[in-house]
Amino acid sequence: MLPWTRAPRTPRARTALAALFLAVAAVATPTATAAAAAPTAVTATSRGWNDYSCKPSAAHPRPVVLVHGTFGNSVDNWLVLAPYLVNRGYCVYSLDYGQLPGVPIFNGLGPIDKSAGQLAAFVDKVLASTGAPKADLVGHSQGGMMPNYYLKFLGGAPKVNALVGLAPDNHGTTLLGLTKLLPYFPGAGDLLNAGTPGLADQVAGSPFVTKLNSVPDTVPGVHYTVIATRYDEVVTPYRTQFLDGPDVRNVLLQDLCPVDLSEHVAIGTIDRIAYHEVANALDPAHATPTTCASVIG
Repeated sequence: MLPWTRAPRTPRARTALAALFLAVAAVATPTATAAAAAPTAVTATSRGWNDYSCKPSAAHPRPVVLVHGTFGNSVDNWLVLAPYLVNRGYCVYSLDYGQLPGVPIFNGLGPIDKSAGQLAAFVDKVLASTGAPKADLVGHSQGGMMPNYYLKFLGGAPKVNALVGLAPDNHGTTLLGLTKLLPYFPGAGDLLNAGTPGLADQVAGSPFVTKLNSVPDTVPGVHYTVIATRYDEVVTPYRTQFLDGPDVRNVLLQDLCPVDLSEHVAIGTIDRIAYHEVANALDPAHATPTTCASVIG
């Protein structure tokens, strides 16, 4: 998810974008030669991300599957978080889902129930490759909500240990909120006129959201973490992201670091305070307190 477009008007958004550009420069281009010689996906693999020869360690016995958000893809959404987890010893994988015919780069736009089927097939592929009995899922925005359909209705719960959502629209949002993503993605606005069921499915009160929430928020046996920001301008009110259930941890970033100004895009793409909470959720036995200083961890 890279905002190759005009800078947003608010100082907070401009700061977030500047940080994102710096993070991408540091992570995505280890050398000019390497960047020119190989596509982004290959570069990501060379850093241990989407490496199907990876075998989970005793310390981190489950592979981590990263699920991008609306208009995102398997690379751009994870240029910071994927290396962050790889460097901590995890086998990390990411998928593309929700593609529309003839629409490159921008994914997460197809019917969400079909996207959940793509996730199911990808998790099976990762488990077969790694030999692990279960995976952990980490998703941003739609990618934090869509996996719950997989868990609830497609039999995914026995294959998943934990679901971590970064700003997930678990109970839907408004179309106005979703359109606030458009300035980050040049050309994406044109897609609204081309038929985008993935957007319609996310609107609060849609048939998809109604079905998703027709049963309890959580499935027994899965550990849930929701990480939200007070400054989310897309999934509003932000507290609608939180889940109810016996094995849920709902986290507001500003309760951990009051000066964290991340909004909807930044929480999933660059926020290392949020990422520290992701690491805690993936390995709760070794969790450490998340504070403003976690940004340097």
